[in-house]
Amino acid sequence: VLMCLAEALLRIPDVDTADRLIEDKLASGNWGSHLGRSDSLFVNASTWGLMLSGRIMAPLNTEQGQQVFRQFAQRCGEPMVRQAVRQAMRIMARHFVMGRTIDEALKRRDTDYRYSFDMLGEAARTQPDSQRYFKAYAASIHAIGKTLAERTGPIKAPGISIKLSALHPRFELSQADRVMAELIPRARELALLARRYDIGLTVDAEEADRLDLTLAVFAALAHDPALSGWDGLGLAVQAYQKRCFDLLDWLAELARSSQRRLMVRLVKGAYWDSEIKRAQERGLSGYPVFTRKVCTDVSYLACAQKLLNYHELLYPQFATHNAYTVAAILTLAGDYRDFEFQRLHGMGGPLYDQLLATSRDLVCRVYAPVGSHEDLLPYLVRRLLENGANTSFVNRILDDQAPLESLIQHPHLQIAGLEQISHPRIPLPVDLYPDRVNSAGVDLHDTETLAALQRDWKRELQRISSAQHSPSSDADIERALATAHASFAHWDATEVEQRARCLENLAQLLEVETPRLMALCTTEGGKTITDGVAEVREAVDFCRYYALQARREFAVRTLPGPTGELNQWRLRGKGVFVCISPWNFPLAIFLGQVTAALVAGNSVIAKPAEQTPAVAIAAAELIHQAGIPKEVFQLVPGGEKTGRRLVSDSRVAGVAFTGSTSAARSINQSLAARDAPIATLIAETGGLNAMIVDSSALLEQVVVDVLQSGFQSAGQRCSAL
Repeated sequence: VLMCLAEALLRIPDVDTADRLIEDKLASGNWGSHLGRSDSLFVNASTWGLMLSGRIMAPLNTEQGQQVFRQFAQRCGEPMVRQAVRQAMRIMARHFVMGRTIDEALKRRDTDYRYSFDMLGEAARTQPDSQRYFKAYAASIHAIGKTLAERTGPIKAPGISIKLSALHPRFELSQADRVMAELIPRARELALLARRYDIGLTVDAEEADRLDLTLAVFAALAHDPALSGWDGLGLAVQAYQKRCFDLLDWLAELARSSQRRLMVRLVKGAYWDSEIKRAQERGLSGYPVFTRKVCTDVSYLACAQKLLNYHELLYPQFATHNAYTVAAILTLAGDYRDFEFQRLHGMGGPLYDQLLATSRDLVCRVYAPVGSHEDLLPYLVRRLLENGANTSFVNRILDDQAPLESLIQHPHLQIAGLEQISHPRIPLPVDLYPDRVNSAGVDLHDTETLAALQRDWKRELQRISSAQHSPSSDADIERALATAHASFAHWDATEVEQRARCLENLAQLLEVETPRLMALCTTEGGKTITDGVAEVREAVDFCRYYALQARREFAVRTLPGPTGELNQWRLRGKGVFVCISPWNFPLAIFLGQVTAALVAGNSVIAKPAEQTPAVAIAAAELIHQAGIPKEVFQLVPGGEKTGRRLVSDSRVAGVAFTGSTSAARSINQSLAARDAPIATLIAETGGLNAMIVDSSALLEQVVVDVLQSGFQSAGQRCSAL
């Protein structure tokens, strides 16, 4: 709540909106519980700022307290709180940011430390963004270089850290060719500038999605002849990534082949929460990061040992605030001292002040952010998550209740005492839902996975016929209706367990056939690879979800009644269902309608959109392979005429339709005009969506959401803006 409020207030230009946001957010806060329970300044400065008005916030845990706050806020509280929050932000900015400008930061340097300056900011969203970041990096390199009295080399001199995502608005694997052509010249220019002053330039670590592309750019810089003879090129490596250990081997080989010594900053990692969530959302086979912090601690020490082993090729830079980790590294290093420790500006000061005072042969570099208050919050949030977690060393050492033994126990021994290595409260993405299997996704940010998928995808494209499909004749329609009507009773009498298993079989077949189905969605529906993956996953989720619901809802239920009387309630199918699906989701909505009707005991006639019959034919083949009898599920391709003929037949007991509102009204009228029992109509119709964005919103995130909503599936979806 605190971070959300603070970062939003920085953007809000008018007092009224700011005050309304304060009232909304602070009424749910329990600020007293934070005082004295975290880093002495990190959280407490903000909490004290928010409690500037005495005990205004303290009683908010009670109903009376809520009323007190509302009354106070109505009179004078919001201006006071608004000022308090801004004051708290100034305190935090002063503590955690080296300076608003590079010149201000350079003046604040402590001669006992080395420095690596970082320009605060997130990934670029536009070309002007990337140009602004580039100019800031270049100006900072010039400013750093001009302060040097003599050339001491990249190791002893201050350096700079850059984010590649800040230098290109489309820094993603799907745009690899464009990124390599446009980003490498920009990064090269900065590297040449750093080489000119003989200072270090470190490429910061980002999300796991960007690792492969980062390494491609980094390798291009390492092999650039214009940068030969300069050992200032560096890379940050995250120990929480499962690829970290092998990545060090790759870097050592790169150093060997490029004939240079690379600087390697070993960090724990600062994007853990988003990495876990992203893997779950995508249905990946596993997580790119360790799910337990103790595993990251072991990984860090193992990587530290490997870095020291590669010391001739890699210059080790150990970024940590963990006193145990520092002691372990010193033990691993023995008498070797050609390495450095690193800490964040505003954190770890007492630890390294003591260390440097007692060991003059050790050095520490400060990672020093530079920027404005507006750029501070994303950085602070990551620091809070990384160092404020319950299991972090920084958090535990400040906890008076934490036993000393827990702080000095070797992480390997902690792992040995676990019943399972993975975190029990963080299930694999496939096990995300307790009562059904999650659909399997495709990691489109992994180069090997993407290459294999593209091979299969292109092969399937070559197999797809471009032949025209004829619409169903009147005889075809009559035959389908008669067959469906005759098969209903037997299918309805089939045990719901058997019907549910057929849907689960279908889900497995869909996942096996993902490349073929994606290719069909692209050929007929014009879907991108990303949209194709989402299409198949949604279809799989429909199958498993409806199988689960059928087992629950179709179980026989005994009702209460008099002694000797048995009253049971059970659900049954209605009869013949006609399913009419649109072209923009030719697989997902098609199967969503069909599987729900089938598992409920209905016989089904499906009429897919006339633009995407091949997708429907492929799905129909899999439906039959899954165990659904051919007479129970039938496909009737055609257009509007075919649809009218089907829904007007008296044997049809229900219609599931997704499409325009006008078409749904027409179907409803056709069903009502029949001389037949009342039929069920389940209609999902289109609409226009709007997004309301006020001044509290983070515009960078708004841009991402708007682009996704407006242009995924080429904007051909009812949920698009």
